Amino acid sequence: MISLKNVHKSYVTGSNSLHVLKGIDLEIETGEFVSIMGSSGSGKSTLLNILGILDNYDEGAYYLNGSLVKDMSEKKAAKLRNEMVGFVFQSFNLISFKNAMENVALPLYYQGVNRKKRNKIALEYLDKVGLLDWADHLPNEMSGGQKQRVAIARSLISQPKIIFADEPTGALDTTTSYEVMEILKEINAGGITVILVTHEHDIAAMTQKIVRLKDGRIDQIIKNGDLKHFQHQYAKELETA
Repeated sequence: MISLKNVHKSYVTGSNSLHVLKGIDLEIETGEFVSIMGSSGSGKSTLLNILGILDNYDEGAYYLNGSLVKDMSEKKAAKLRNEMVGFVFQSFNLISFKNAMENVALPLYYQGVNRKKRNKIALEYLDKVGLLDWADHLPNEMSGGQKQRVAIARSLISQPKIIFADEPTGALDTTTSYEVMEILKEINAGGITVILVTHEHDIAAMTQKIVRLKDGRIDQIIKNGDLKHFQHQYAKELETA
């Protein structure tokens, strides 16, 4: 589903150039649950933005579902995003003056779906994340976990093939983080590819594959049986912390 070949990305400000991604080769199959880890400045958010067609890359090739993604017009990129992907962010990105139902329905508004139909569908997705009773509540009336559930419902309403989540548990306590991860696991079990950025080892350990970045390069890919070793190492780190 996702294939990156020698992808580079630099940011230029004035006379300075920052080389953020330095030749990324990565394959992600349909239905995988992948986490991207790395210290601050390692390039993980830049990589996620490129994968989610929110940013361009400079060199290499990125294929999404067999199609080359390169220097697309904003109109074409927006169309591909609408067809293929949903986004979940650490800061939730909910509209403060719209209730939960209206926030979830927003992607359908941009698709031209009439209000009655989009609100009906939004209620169905709120029910999927256990928040049907909160449909009329504004974001400032909800906890962080509830707001993230609304954001997840909004990301699903367009029936995307991939969910991109940027630090989806970063603003949540441990219990709520695990609840959000269980929802993402259920989404993944339904056949949707889930790719998340996280700096939390315990969150990464709940995914099927971990891609660790270091200084703009892939330092390590951990999957299958190696995940148990990763979890064991993390447990040892906690004991000695």
